[in-house]
Amino acid sequence: MRLCNRRGALRALAAAAALCGAAALSSQAAHAAPDGHFVLISHAPDSDSWWNTIKNAIKQADEDFNVQTDYRNPPNGDIADMARLIEQAAARNYDGVIVTIADFDVLKGSISKVTAKHIPLITINSGTEEQSAQLGAIMHVGQPEYTAGKAAGEKAKAAGIKSFLCVNHYATNPASFERCRGFAEALGVDFKSSTLDAGQDPTTVQSKVSAYLRNHPDTQAVLALGPLSADPTIKALKQMGVAGKLWFATFDFDTDIAKAIQDGTIQFAIDQQPYLQGYIPVAVLAIVKKDHTTDPVKIRQALEANPKFQARLATYGLAPSYGPRNIGSGPGFITKENVDKVLKYAGQYR
Repeated sequence: MRLCNRRGALRALAAAAALCGAAALSSQAAHAAPDGHFVLISHAPDSDSWWNTIKNAIKQADEDFNVQTDYRNPPNGDIADMARLIEQAAARNYDGVIVTIADFDVLKGSISKVTAKHIPLITINSGTEEQSAQLGAIMHVGQPEYTAGKAAGEKAKAAGIKSFLCVNHYATNPASFERCRGFAEALGVDFKSSTLDAGQDPTTVQSKVSAYLRNHPDTQAVLALGPLSADPTIKALKQMGVAGKLWFATFDFDTDIAKAIQDGTIQFAIDQQPYLQGYIPVAVLAIVKKDHTTDPVKIRQALEANPKFQARLATYGLAPSYGPRNIGSGPGFITKENVDKVLKYAGQYR
């Protein structure tokens, strides 16, 4: 049996250790630790593909600002489950929390556990700017629902519309009614009698819309509140032979809505630019942590000065609306004139 020289063996081990150490340092440099760890908690069920754009935006913001953001949601869209997710986030002591205000009364207790620990909070998507302030959030990023609904209603009024049906697939979210109310008040009609609680099952939505229109033949227009109500409504109108004859607009966007805009079934989609609702709150929390500030003015200045953010806006054709305290992601309008450009990134970044 040949025995190794002990001194030589020790030198070999030392060299191997040095190589391993160098490799470890190299690996750490290639994968630098994130500068912050955040979480975004939405109310959306797993079935709602509209949120894929927000998830993609989160990933890009993480890359641009070297942070890590977890995405959490109740699989079935149950608000009580969402409240528990928020409480879990507070217990984990994230560097920042992003939430949708799907139901202010149900969620405010859970959200207070986040702010009680002085964890920076951003609200997005649903809810109002006033509710966001009451919850202690740094800012709200989203589309003012009433304002968006009213802007759409004013377009309908200009087209001579005097009556409409609002197809609400998410009636459990009080903020959803603001879209219907804004549209109705632009027309000068009562939104409650014009609103249908359609549920989220596509077959049920289609049958409820068809039944309503048969029972209310004088209805001149339909407003859907998103793809979950718009897609089945498209089928209902085509089946009834009134597609393109009944004035029809919807919130949000997907490929079925794009086709309906192109063939004249839908007049326009009200675009809340969901990408911004994923990217901006992550960017804001990164700025809050890096610059040690919660001043909305300073945060906005840092955000607007960021070249990576500006490059994202230019690439996807997005335009946020900056307020004194909050950042609006909409409304914009997708029509026949600009649908092709939006369609290029539909489901990914638009």
